[in-house]
Amino acid sequence: MQYQIEGMDCASCVGKIERALIRMPDVSEVQLNFATQKLTLTLAPDAATDSKDIEKTIKRLGFGVSVLTDQQTKGSADVSQPAIEDERWWQTIKGKQVIGTGLLFIAAYAVSLIFPEYGKWAFITAVAIGVLPFARQAFALALAGSPFSIEMLMSVAAIGALIIGEAEEAAAVVFLFSVGELLESVAADRARAGIRALSSLVPKTAILLDAQGEPRQVAAASLQVNDQVLVRPGDRVSADGVIVQGCSSLDESPVTGESVPVAKTIDDDVFAGSINVEGVLQVRVKKTAANNTIARIIELVEQAQASKAPTARFIETFSRYYTPIVMVIAALVITLPPLLMGAEWATWLYRGLALLLIACPCALVLSTPAAIASGLAVGAHHGMLIKGGHIMELVGQVSTVAFDKTGTLTEGKPRVTDVIGFKTGHGDAEGHDKLLSLFASVDATSSHPLAIAIVDHAKSANVVILESSNAFATVGKAVHATVAGRVLTIGSPIYVAKKAPWSSEQKIQIETLQNEGKTVSVLFDEQENEALGLVALRDELREESQQAIAQLNKMNVRSVMLTGDNSRTAQALASQLDIEWQAELLPEDKLCLLREMQAYSKTAMIGDGINDAPALATADVGIAMGSGTDVAIETADIALLKSRVTDVANLIALSRATMSNIHQNVIFALGLKGLFLITTVFGITGLWIAVLADTGATVLVTLNALRLLRFKPVSSI
Repeated sequence: MQYQIEGMDCASCVGKIERALIRMPDVSEVQLNFATQKLTLTLAPDAATDSKDIEKTIKRLGFGVSVLTDQQTKGSADVSQPAIEDERWWQTIKGKQVIGTGLLFIAAYAVSLIFPEYGKWAFITAVAIGVLPFARQAFALALAGSPFSIEMLMSVAAIGALIIGEAEEAAAVVFLFSVGELLESVAADRARAGIRALSSLVPKTAILLDAQGEPRQVAAASLQVNDQVLVRPGDRVSADGVIVQGCSSLDESPVTGESVPVAKTIDDDVFAGSINVEGVLQVRVKKTAANNTIARIIELVEQAQASKAPTARFIETFSRYYTPIVMVIAALVITLPPLLMGAEWATWLYRGLALLLIACPCALVLSTPAAIASGLAVGAHHGMLIKGGHIMELVGQVSTVAFDKTGTLTEGKPRVTDVIGFKTGHGDAEGHDKLLSLFASVDATSSHPLAIAIVDHAKSANVVILESSNAFATVGKAVHATVAGRVLTIGSPIYVAKKAPWSSEQKIQIETLQNEGKTVSVLFDEQENEALGLVALRDELREESQQAIAQLNKMNVRSVMLTGDNSRTAQALASQLDIEWQAELLPEDKLCLLREMQAYSKTAMIGDGINDAPALATADVGIAMGSGTDVAIETADIALLKSRVTDVANLIALSRATMSNIHQNVIFALGLKGLFLITTVFGITGLWIAVLADTGATVLVTLNALRLLRFKPVSSI
């Protein structure tokens, strides 16, 4: 079962609700996500507890709750957030409490000015009315297993202040506490804005084309696979799909973060949430609203925010002891000076009550999840999908990064780099085009990646591709075809050398190209028994690969290239990148090398293919390129949606910034508590300052965590 919770403004609220629900019979697997306010739990079959009991328990604790429908559970963008998110602060429960307690405080102050003899009773009445909802909530929390809640501490402090005759300060405590709760709620809502922004990227409506091609407006959530939708210029794409008619440029920055519009035409994939810049498109739906790219990103980010980082788990454990310890200190402050030194009871009772307010661990508990949530949100915004708080923490500790070559450091597809003619007539530009035409004509019917690359290169150069006949292949060695009456073969240098020996000049040319990591294909005329020329191809490095390795070197992170390719190709590419390398590796060889690296450093592995999945799972942190296979992306801990190698360095920088933010938050929260503990014991600060210190620390910790949303990744070239 899933519920949407309302009113959580501090990570400690999660513990309050979870502890209460775990104590209920037949309830298990309780998990509450502070960032999304989604509660998931399991009810045993024939359970004595039903949904209404759960809702009553949560409401008694002072939180709103609503059951999530199947559609909301599946993450449909237009229904995933309740209407409560649109309320102004004065329309919320906490906003109304601030207004109510403020009016009570003003009324009491006015009475004390007009009728001084009744002023004390006016403040007592204001405190009694104002503290009542907090006292009821504190009592409910105590019964549910949270006796040391901030509501309990504040209620005790306010009532204690009344007992010792400090009615005005008690009223100030109640009012300032209400203001603090509201500020915490606003800050928490700001921190959750990232997920809502993702949800709002997908339009709520779509233009569906019926069987006759007539357009009609429907809800985007109702679209089914194979429906056809119309996307006009300026519209957002309503579903993941493929273009079946039209061409245009699409702004995919809402999804991938890439700022430059991408040209798209028939058979190209499009993402829900992308903005159509120019032409009219017809798109066939490939994924429903619950399974589109945006929904998948939201789901992964929510899962990531639900998983607690090791630092967060440690601080939660620490906070369980922190509050009782401070309460013991408060009790000692109240009792020891009067008993041992004959001090005045009222003075030390006042100071002890102020210490109770300092005992609340809200700021400390919030210090880690607020920063982690901001880090995950900004990472997702920039196309870096991190699947958990523990991964966010771990990636900053990485000191060795292992890269797969093909599709990661390189583009993943061979490109023609050289066309060299051996015949005199092939030396000029015209002869070059004729030679390329013969190559492409022989390869035109082949599905081999090298043949496809040669044909694509010829087409891009506007070279005429002639008709061929009698095409066939010698498996693993050569392709053959008759072009313009000439019987031609394309094969490797070794294959051609068996038919006609190489001249010393030709042999040097071939070896030079191969030493550069290039694959050489030779065109051979079977009738004339001579080689006409060669084409060299290479899976070229991505434009940003050199910049990515340079960034990692600056961060003192070691880079290693692992590839199954031959040593000559690996060495040629590694020399361009200034990177360590290991070549001719099988998948199991990569695993052995990774385990060796892990023996002395935290290691990340970056890959994109099915063969990389075992290595991604073995590494301390597995990172998959977004252009890779689903298996690689699902296995990895992080997915780079932009498929930019420079994002590896950005990930490490983001993680380090997040951990630095957490350390700042923890030091600030503990330091502020410690400072006011000392000033309170010495009588320098009182009750209302203690409330401001508690609330101020929580708000400032949240605002500091929100600074991470301004994180700017280094752009690739």
